[in-house]
Amino acid sequence: MNTDHWKILYLSQDPGLISRQLAGERLSRTQAGPLRDDISTDEITPVHILSHYDDTLGEFAHTGLHCGGLNPIGRRALRQAGFAVLVAGRRYGKGSSREHSPTAEKLAGVQWVIAESFERIYRQNADNIGLFTSTDFGLLDRIERGEHIALSDLVKGREDLAVAILSAGGLLRWGQKFLNDSAPLPSRTQAPDGNAPLLGHTKPQTLFEKILRRHRLPAPHTSKEPRAGDGLFVQADWRFIHEYYTGMADTLLKTALGEDFTLQRPEQIVVFEDHTSYVDESPAHVRGGLVSNMHAMRQAQRDFASRHGLRMHRTLTDAEVLQDDGSNVAGISHAMVAEHYALPGQVVVGTDSHTPHSGALGCAAFGVGTTDMANAFVTGAVRMSWPESVRVQLQGQLNTGVTAKDLMLHLLALPFIREGQGVGKVFEFAGEGIAHLSIDERATLTNMCAELGGLTGIVAPDRETVQFLKQRRGVSFEIEDWMHSDDGAHFVHQIQVDLHSLSPMVARPGDPGQGLALSDLNERVRIDIAYGGSCTAGKREDFDHYHAVLHWGLQHGLQVAQGVQVFLQYGTTAVRDYCIAQGYDKTFTAMGVRILQPSCGACANCGPGSSTDAAQVTVSAINRNFPGRSGPGQVWLASPPTVMASALAGELLSFEALQQRLRPA
Repeated sequence: MNTDHWKILYLSQDPGLISRQLAGERLSRTQAGPLRDDISTDEITPVHILSHYDDTLGEFAHTGLHCGGLNPIGRRALRQAGFAVLVAGRRYGKGSSREHSPTAEKLAGVQWVIAESFERIYRQNADNIGLFTSTDFGLLDRIERGEHIALSDLVKGREDLAVAILSAGGLLRWGQKFLNDSAPLPSRTQAPDGNAPLLGHTKPQTLFEKILRRHRLPAPHTSKEPRAGDGLFVQADWRFIHEYYTGMADTLLKTALGEDFTLQRPEQIVVFEDHTSYVDESPAHVRGGLVSNMHAMRQAQRDFASRHGLRMHRTLTDAEVLQDDGSNVAGISHAMVAEHYALPGQVVVGTDSHTPHSGALGCAAFGVGTTDMANAFVTGAVRMSWPESVRVQLQGQLNTGVTAKDLMLHLLALPFIREGQGVGKVFEFAGEGIAHLSIDERATLTNMCAELGGLTGIVAPDRETVQFLKQRRGVSFEIEDWMHSDDGAHFVHQIQVDLHSLSPMVARPGDPGQGLALSDLNERVRIDIAYGGSCTAGKREDFDHYHAVLHWGLQHGLQVAQGVQVFLQYGTTAVRDYCIAQGYDKTFTAMGVRILQPSCGACANCGPGSSTDAAQVTVSAINRNFPGRSGPGQVWLASPPTVMASALAGELLSFEALQQRLRPA
């Protein structure tokens, strides 16, 4: 590869240095200064422009990049400047699984991204479309000198499967050649005691490893006995997609295979409409003139589902609820999968980084990009890398008013996670403390493993799992002997957490990892918006918390603080129906809360509850608060009870602290 005329853009922490490079000045690595860490896919491709999946997408690459309080890269700026190489710091591409991000970069002329480390989904998406990535900063001097760089240099240190896919020009071409007739390898059975597996495999295994071995597919450039980092393919029990990706996947498949492609096992594919219900009220989409694009994107998914006979769940707007006969079962995709489809021991993949939600049931659930899903649609095979595992050992029990969300904000603030050592790992939550957590709370843990940088999270099925499946889904499930991690299974790291020691947490705006105990916050933070909802915080137990705080407030003569807007958005229609049956809607109405039907909504900056001004401050129970994630304002993350207590107080405050304010001296 000839690099004679390649231009390098250093994504500096200093927006002025980025502007100078866009204007034509060439900087050295030293002159660029400290590089931006934690560049999210929300910044590379802001959510409101994801309705584009053609060449137009390249105009928006890095328009959300936030440096020093500014967005230095405007529309078309990256493409017009002609940069072939982007250089950044740690954990590049964190957050959403959107393949739009590397696609936009490639359409803007970028051929190579060099960073200190990459998030798993972003890098795999880049591989799948033929965008090269590297962690070798030593290559920068060679590029500056215009040296020829061989393909072997570009893929140095990558595992064999990634090299093969990149060399073939992307996954769809490679998959059509090697994966069309794949069938699972013979299942590994367990010894009578349920521990060491037979068939010669005597090494103790984690639960996640056992599930992978039962679903692994044979393929070239994959190992018979994979080690950490090795590429492989598995057969998924469930594949699901939502409207931001379906039209793009359809376009990819038509381009690669023609109009008449066939989907493998269509009965195991589920299509969800969970991002566009409130797009007509989404400030970012209305302001950008993108509402019609979003409607077209939604229709493209409906057409795809109809053409291939796929089961589909459509969300409802407020107006449509009035005409609903109760037969529409809908909600946020990954929450719905846990409510209706996933079972312990299965493999579940979806085009959303929060697919690990279903890991709460003891299944291997992880997010993939659009090309990965398109390939899985037509071959039945899902690409992944064999992961390492981290064990999170929970002891004791959470105090009243402290939730799983507080636990996750605590974990996100640990140096091990902040340094990016959780990237690509499986987080297994275990210990006697897990027995005290409901499936709803466990789902918060596994869901937010996306924020930890992990491949997924998992909890071994137990009595609580069986009870959930019976009561919520009417499924009688028996746990099989093998469904646990073996004694002596290898974990690369252990995290010990005394649940009783935790207190209400918040995370400062900009990154979920900027957590601190609310009691340690030495400033008064007034709020303008309080938002409760999303997949992470739109479950039954979350609404129990919202209601408990607001009901207490009513009993004590409190109202929502003046000037504060409060939004609550159900995760699924089942949660909505539960809340109505419990009478929660009466309390919400009395408190002036705006109730929203199930949808991703403000969490994905596509509905009411998003900020409209940079000066606004939101306290939110969602899972991530990257710049621009829920509008231009500042977003603090908190647990459901803290969000509602803050709404009553008009400032960041825990429920316990609010109660203490009203107690007599």
